[in-house]
Amino acid sequence: MSIVLFDNAERKKLYPLNNCCAVAMLRVGIFTIKERWQLLTNETVFIKTENYLSVLYDSIPPGSHIWIDAAVLADKDLMERIFVLEEGAALADNNGLIAGRKKITDNNFNASEALEYFETIHEYTDIKRLEYPWQIFQWNDEILRRDFEYITSKKQSQKLPANCQYINPENIFLEEGAEISCCTINASTGPVYIGKDVLIMEGAVIRGPLALCEGSVVKMGAKIYGATTIGPFCMAGGEIKNAVMQGYSNKAHDGYLGDAVIGTWCNLGAGTTNSNVKNTAGIIKMWNAFAKEEIPVGIKCGVIMGDYSRAAINSSINTGTVIGTCCNVFGEGLLPTYIPDFNWGAAGITKYKFDKAVQDINNWKKMKRQQLSSAETQVLQHIFEQF
Repeated sequence: MSIVLFDNAERKKLYPLNNCCAVAMLRVGIFTIKERWQLLTNETVFIKTENYLSVLYDSIPPGSHIWIDAAVLADKDLMERIFVLEEGAALADNNGLIAGRKKITDNNFNASEALEYFETIHEYTDIKRLEYPWQIFQWNDEILRRDFEYITSKKQSQKLPANCQYINPENIFLEEGAEISCCTINASTGPVYIGKDVLIMEGAVIRGPLALCEGSVVKMGAKIYGATTIGPFCMAGGEIKNAVMQGYSNKAHDGYLGDAVIGTWCNLGAGTTNSNVKNTAGIIKMWNAFAKEEIPVGIKCGVIMGDYSRAAINSSINTGTVIGTCCNVFGEGLLPTYIPDFNWGAAGITKYKFDKAVQDINNWKKMKRQQLSSAETQVLQHIFEQF
């Protein structure tokens, strides 16, 4: 028996972060949703998502599986309730299916009718279910602390080097291969996780809760506040606060990034800065592709940037900005608060030519010794043709 993480019928509310991937691949805290379920259950995890994204994932084998809404964030109590479910039984809340055990053919599963597959429904309400992209940075503090507790319950930290300054060193975890030198790490405000092969350069000042995932680099003199996650193979410099970088993205230079989520394979040019509070200190509204309208977020919200997008040097990103997939962003003054997929510039007039977009993505991928796969290209082609 395996786990199947399925995208629910309202997955588009998480646009643009899940435009190029299933919801299960989104990172909040230290892990992606898929990684967390794998670690907590020690089970094989498969993914059920939109047809155009299915080329990225393995086929679901026949048989009985535990079907779980991918937007649900795993915790120990929920996991225990799920694994005692009998065949045909499910857990649900007011938003629909949370998880259920059933033999369902992959091709027959319809997320909008998920509860109808199960004969016995048990109510369960104490869950976190990602609904909007800004919840990733809003919930990152809580989830990161929970993930840190799991890691430290399973293994021991490497010895911390003597040439750094530490506050609450018992709240710092160092994986094998990490290199840190002449930096300041304050874990009194939250845990600090330093992943495998991470590099923290001299003069960096970081404050928990913070996760630096595998292969990430913190540049000299960087100032990073919690609750922040720097995803695998990202570069972090300048000032960062309460932000989540999903993976393989760069914010390597001076400038401010705060209350934000940056997708995979993005780049923020030198001096790029986002606003995260209105001058009026009023409620920020952010564009939502599912609702086709702006939705109130709170008094703090910076930028949500989709995969493969890039901002030119000295870009001024407005409060509550949504930048779609594969945008080449540049322009004078404050940028628009919504920049659609495959946009060239910021005015929304010129579209990125597809062949050039693919070529440019591959140029960036080569810098990290990777290349765009045919499946990834197929996904991008589908997104491009929607506009």
